[in-house]
Parts: sequence; C-alpha cells; structure tokens
Amino acid sequence: MVAINENYLKLKAGYLFPEIARRVKAFSDANPDAPIIKLGIGDVTEPLPEACCAAMQKAVTEMGDRATFKGYGPEQGYPWLREAIAAQDFQARGCEIDAAEIFVSDGAKCDSGNILDIFGKENTIAVTDPVYPVYVDTNVMAGNTGAAVDGKYGGLVYMPISAENNFTAAIPSQKVDLIYLCFPNNPTGATATREHLQAWVDYAREHGAVIFFDAAYEAFITDASLPHSIYELPGARDCAIEFRSFSKNAGFTGTRCAYTVVPQSLTVKTADGTAVALHQLWNRRQSTKFNGVSYIVQRGAAAVYSEAGQAQIRQLITFYLENARIIREQLTAAGLTVYGGINAPYIWLQTPDGLSSWDFFDKLLQACHVVGTPGSGFGAAGEGYFRISAFNSRENVNEAMRRIVAKFG
Repeated sequence: MVAINENYLKLKAGYLFPEIARRVKAFSDANPDAPIIKLGIGDVTEPLPEACCAAMQKAVTEMGDRATFKGYGPEQGYPWLREAIAAQDFQARGCEIDAAEIFVSDGAKCDSGNILDIFGKENTIAVTDPVYPVYVDTNVMAGNTGAAVDGKYGGLVYMPISAENNFTAAIPSQKVDLIYLCFPNNPTGATATREHLQAWVDYAREHGAVIFFDAAYEAFITDASLPHSIYELPGARDCAIEFRSFSKNAGFTGTRCAYTVVPQSLTVKTADGTAVALHQLWNRRQSTKFNGVSYIVQRGAAAVYSEAGQAQIRQLITFYLENARIIREQLTAAGLTVYGGINAPYIWLQTPDGLSSWDFFDKLLQACHVVGTPGSGFGAAGEGYFRISAFNSRENVNEAMRRIVAKFG
C-alpha cells in the first residue's frame, strides 16, 4: 500500500488565496456583468521595467547563438547577479554580506518553505498572528505541528499582533528556536524600528535561535530611520537568514526571481555539540534539489541594478505607494479604521459593524464588486481585520474607492 504524507491532511480546508478565487468565481458566474476589481492577492499590474525587458530580450538573442548560448547555470546564481545584489542591496547600506552568501532562486515564497529542509523537527517555531500563511502551512506539511484547534496548530508559538502593540510582536518569554519575522509586514503593513529588530537579534543570539527575515517589501520603505535589511543590525549575521524578492519592486511576479542570504558565519550546533554552518547545508540543498533560475531571467534581474533600472523601479514603487495613499485616505474618509499603507503596499483595516472578515469580504464583493483579503485567512488574530492591496492600476484603485466610499461613507 502506498503511504502518503499525512501531514497534508492536517491543513485547513483551503489555502487562503484559492478560497478567495473560488468565491470570486462563484459570484462572477452568477453575475457575469459585474465589473469586479481585485485588490486582494498582492500581484503587480504594471509592466516590467524597460531596462529589464531590454536585458531579457538581449539574453534571448544570446540563447539563439551557439557562441553565446547558455545551458545549466550555477545553482546559486550567476556571479555577476550575486555581486550586484551584494554591492547595492547590502554593502551600500553598511551590511557585511558577500556575493558568496547570496543564493538566487525562483521566489521568496519557495525559499521560505524550502528552508525547512535543512532544519530538524525538534525545533520550537514562533510565528506572528496574523501571519503570511506560507510560514505556517509549510511547517504543517513538514510535520512540525500538531492538528489545528480553533485556527491554531499545536506545536507553534503564536505571537499576537494588533493595534494595541502597533502590530509588532513582543519578544517571547519562553525559548524558541526558529522565528519568522516579516517587515514591512504582510498582511498588516507595519514596519519595524531598528530598536525592535535589535531586540530580536539579541534574543536570537542569547538563545541560539535563527530568525527567518522576510524582506520582500523592503523597497517600499521611505522612512530613512527604518532598516531595509536585518543585517543592518549588529550581530544579525550570526542568527538570521534573509529572504528577498524581485516580484514587488521590479514586477517579477510572473517572471520569478528572488534570493536568499545565508551568512557563512551562521552556525547551529548538533546534538553532540558540533557546530554546523547553515550556509553549507543550504548550498547542498539547492545543489541537489534546484537547477537554478534561467539565464534570461537573471539577466533581467541584473538590469534592476543598472542606473536606468534603478530609476524605473523607483517610479514603480512611487506608483504603488501613491495607490496606497489613495486607498488609505479614501477608506478613512469612509469612516473605516485603517493601518499600514505608508511604508508598505498593504492597508489593514478593521471590519465595520462587527462583521467577521469573511462576511465583510462577501459584502464588499456583492455590494461594491471589490475583492480584498479576509484577515482571518492570516490567522485567528486576523479576525475582525481585512487587507487591501495597492497593486493595481490607478483607474481601478480610484474606481474601487469610489464604490466603497459610496457604500460605507
């Protein structure tokens, strides 16, 4: 008899975003003429930067010539891309990150799940609540949790975040081993000060813990006092792995390119006290299970670091942040309580009139033909909240806000 991974059976009925898609399809099928505007999933809408397109077009031409054709590339990424990342994303900010510590991949979502391959099942794992669902679901799949009870899985340490604590989790009183942090935060749009991140770094170093730091939205930080990378904090090289993406800053959601930083100085001890470098384990994992990102896509990613690429990306970020400003101000004008949307592309609002987050989802869809994301889909503490994404055209954002203000204002 074939055995399956029964941990998958512990997963809740549907991953958040497929459930949203199911409800939207049902409504659309019943109301085919309804002009639906989707501000739910954080997928970008604006075209790739011209510099990236030109670089990829050139790379396609190279692939058609025997003299410049490329086959398998290095699993860790081409040196010229890793060097550009190290220099501009980290060394320019005073971070001691070397190109050899960067692993180019096909997505931060993939890496944040795959990283569990190099860790054992005995770890105590801490997540915020609400939280990006991938962090929790991949731990369930890996067998690191018990069954779900009242929306929470046994074996995980949940750290509630809400308006009362400014959506930044308190340092746990108990010892934990693996800590998921995401700033700017998905879904709440909150940011972390240097002091807050330093406290986490100090905790991790004291307790021998490892921080998984998701910085996929760092490009949206406009406040000069806020850190873009955890490696801007002293000691972070010894306790943190950072995930980055080209999806939201350069529009690579459909092109797929990201990277993970695993410092060579980051070690953990085995049961017999032997120090093992996580860099070495991740390198082995990637070399065994991953064949690398395509040459064409990596050329496009490298163009992000050109002078033209940087200017074009700033325009994209400014565009989405302006969307966020419009959403934040219009929802506030409608009498809703909103958070985020300043150094992040997400607006986190309290559902009105005591509505549950899914009831508000249905009401917004049916009355306004606008799609958002129910807060409860991000965890039990997300109940009573709702996420609106700034990733859409200006025309759609303005129209969606007009409908919402007309309904709730």
